[in-house]
Amino acid sequence: MPFRPSRAQLNTFGIAAIGAAVFWSLGLPLPFLFGPMAACLLTALFGAKLSGFGQVGDAARTILGVTIGCSITPDVVHELPRMAGSVALIPLYIILIGVIGVPFFRYVCKFDYPTAYYASMPGGLQDMILFGEEAGGNVRVLSLIHATRVLVIVIAAPIILTQVYNTPLTNPIGQPARDLPLHEMGLMVFAAWAGWKGGVRIGLFGASILGPLILAAALSLGGFIHSRPPAEAILAAQFFLGAIVGAKYVGVTLGELRRVVLAGMAFMLVLTLLAAAFAQVVTALGLSAPVNALLAFAPGGQAELTILTIIAGGDLSYVITHHITRIIVVIIGAPIAARLLWNRPDRS
Repeated sequence: MPFRPSRAQLNTFGIAAIGAAVFWSLGLPLPFLFGPMAACLLTALFGAKLSGFGQVGDAARTILGVTIGCSITPDVVHELPRMAGSVALIPLYIILIGVIGVPFFRYVCKFDYPTAYYASMPGGLQDMILFGEEAGGNVRVLSLIHATRVLVIVIAAPIILTQVYNTPLTNPIGQPARDLPLHEMGLMVFAAWAGWKGGVRIGLFGASILGPLILAAALSLGGFIHSRPPAEAILAAQFFLGAIVGAKYVGVTLGELRRVVLAGMAFMLVLTLLAAAFAQVVTALGLSAPVNALLAFAPGGQAELTILTIIAGGDLSYVITHHITRIIVVIIGAPIAARLLWNRPDRS
């Protein structure tokens, strides 16, 4: 069926476009990501009727999945053993996040136990909300906490990269479409669509990113694709993802802003420091360059960190390998650890 946008979705698109235009005209960084995000966030807090874009938003994520997959070349595969040392730190990193987060949300913020537990887990937003709901947690609180986690990382990471690491966020995001072979762009479209829908069919978590990633990586390793998706497509993905992050704050009350959103911000500031500490350890051990290490341990979403890695000129394969590992460890380990930590479904 053709996509018929609702009034709320049209509002979101229009406000996001205004935000992008303002950021672009002022020469602000990442105008197609920060402009829509800032505009939608502010208008959402003032009561505007906004909405996500449904499958259009998922389609935007497929672009980033293909972008990652295309960066996986035979040379990258040969480098995988080099990543093993820092990848091995991911489980310890997740455990420390839980040790900090669960007591904070449970005893400081007074959330019930399932909500506190899944609010602290740095997994995918949708997965943590689903697991938390099944455990009896508060879905609204979990949604706001994880949306805030993504928001804080998207804002904090560029500041740290530019001010601490002196890294300009000016790396080209890709070649224009006119410079890319048509048959390669056709293969990218195929990888995006077939990877996404095939991933959904088999129940792959994060199907809109991981499905296209896997298929594009296979085409890249097979020598069929030699470049990233065109710059125009990556800019479109930034636009929709920025708008979606901002629109998640629709309907936030003043009480939720004080109790939930500020708690999420405080927790994320602590996690940002923890990520920076792990990045320092990885750098000191000679396992990675500082910028790659920071981006690899930043507990944000795969889509947002993909964009930041590209514009920072980072090693995309290194960064995403760590994020995929984090997501897998959390998705598999979080429910198991939850059952070990409490046996009664009514525990509070």
